[in-house]
Amino acid sequence: MKCHSSLIAPLFLLFISCSKEEKVIEKPNFSTEVQIESGLTEAELYDKVLGMLVGAAIGDAMGAPTEMWSRESINLEYGYVEGLDSMIREVSPEGTWKANLPAGGTTDDTRWKVLATDYLLTQKPGKLEAKEFAKHILNRYEQSLKKFQQLESLDPEPYEQVMLEVNWLSEWAKVSQPFIEDNLTGYADSLGKFYGGEMVCAGLLYAPAIGVFFPGNPEKAYREGYQLTFFDLGYARDISALAMAMTAAGMKPKATKHDLLASLRLDPEGYFQSRLVGRTSYRILRDALFINQEAKKLDSLPSAMKSGSPALEFAFSQLDQKQQDMPFHAGEIYLQSLTAMIYADFDFKNSLVFLTNYGRDNDTTAALVGGILGAWYGFDGLPVKEREQVLEINKNELGIDLIESAQRLTTHILKK
Repeated sequence: MKCHSSLIAPLFLLFISCSKEEKVIEKPNFSTEVQIESGLTEAELYDKVLGMLVGAAIGDAMGAPTEMWSRESINLEYGYVEGLDSMIREVSPEGTWKANLPAGGTTDDTRWKVLATDYLLTQKPGKLEAKEFAKHILNRYEQSLKKFQQLESLDPEPYEQVMLEVNWLSEWAKVSQPFIEDNLTGYADSLGKFYGGEMVCAGLLYAPAIGVFFPGNPEKAYREGYQLTFFDLGYARDISALAMAMTAAGMKPKATKHDLLASLRLDPEGYFQSRLVGRTSYRILRDALFINQEAKKLDSLPSAMKSGSPALEFAFSQLDQKQQDMPFHAGEIYLQSLTAMIYADFDFKNSLVFLTNYGRDNDTTAALVGGILGAWYGFDGLPVKEREQVLEINKNELGIDLIESAQRLTTHILKK
């Protein structure tokens, strides 16, 4: 694994293997000398924005074949997962929209990063408007409805495909509409019923994409991003904003793992002042630190990443005790993600291996961590095989061009 702080090579050409042919994709002409406000050069900024998108997609693709599985089921069918696997699974609105995708295919976790990136292109660099985010989501939902209305075929397959798109954002549209209209009663009611009223990981789905909009400025990422957590319930809002802050912290020039951890103690909204309960996100961080402190007594890297490692089994068993009723509970996602990064000493690939093999909502946890660490390491620091594979499959199979999204967002941020 290449160290994130190493000098980034001149970004002239990006080599991507497609099938058995090697294709050359020209990179945009971002300067390797001109620095922006964060202290990054233009080229370094692009490298980190692309790293966030591709890193998240790698994590998503690693967990997608076994999403929501127990680790016993994962081990039975796939063994100890250390890379990308093809997925033989049913389609679903929140999952894959194409059955039997090859290795590198992704789910809604990648779609959310791209949707958030598209929203950011409508915002002034460094400033976010929450209602504009709600409108962006609602517009995307309405576009899907129009596709459905325009279908004239008697073949059920086109309808089934569009319905995946419609249902993906239907819960979100119910909250967005009253939020835009300043209908407090309607908003409170719809939010209370959002995915059954559970504390689902809403903001964590797009948190890394928001974080890169504030390179090197975790506190601003928290403050501005917090406005976009209006789909979250309770302390999930704090958790989502902290994930945004952590992503921004990793984009500071020569950032260290200590910078990433330090961002998790920011408290612009005063959650530490909560009577009787305190700050839940901080308690979760302490749980992650404790699990890793005890695990390290049993084994150490790199052997601690091997299947059957006493340290790994201990960490997994401790996470089992903290499971919520549903795998995509925001607090559970946050604990697993922090534990994995600390356990793997913030190594990109090992963090994803930890999360994928643990199971539960492993494509979401791995996509979240992949996005945070991808922004830290940059695209140049990601594993070559996996990054090339997700770029190819997402573009050719799913119509998601991560390179184009990164280019557009970088150019937009540089307008500041």
